Amino acid sequence: MNPQPTNIKFQDASLAPMHTAEHLLNGIVSRKLGCARAFTTHIEKKKSKIDLKCSRALTETELKETEEEINRILSENIAVTEEFLPRSAAAERYDLGRLPEDAGDTVRIVHIGTYDACPCIGCHVRHLREIEGRFKIVSSDYNAESGVLRIRFKITAAQL
Repeated sequence: MNPQPTNIKFQDASLAPMHTAEHLLNGIVSRKLGCARAFTTHIEKKKSKIDLKCSRALTETELKETEEEINRILSENIAVTEEFLPRSAAAERYDLGRLPEDAGDTVRIVHIGTYDACPCIGCHVRHLREIEGRFKIVSSDYNAESGVLRIRFKITAAQL
């Protein structure tokens, strides 16, 4: 009997647009703030969130710029690709901290053009044109005591 994936939700193709947008948000914010990628993510069809350990919040201007940058990238209709690397090679280039120890000797890296690349087991769109609508940051808050920045986001309906 084959074991079931540890989290079947990551294999839900209906979440692929939101999950792909999360990769862009995660990469952009972690680079902007000089922090690691999110330590938790919660992906849903209607609204999702990421939590990052950071030294500060994003300003309203930075939030708006991030939203605009993601929508600009989405308009470029870039292919989303994957590569498979030996675990040791992946560890040299990517943070494998969220990867389970029993994940195997081969690591899947998901690429969104040159904008983002990270290890991931989930479903993604094959091409950014599959994401219909606009990316919207719903809210963000920062807890200075814990150093956690939470960003909630969604993809709004396409304008006709």
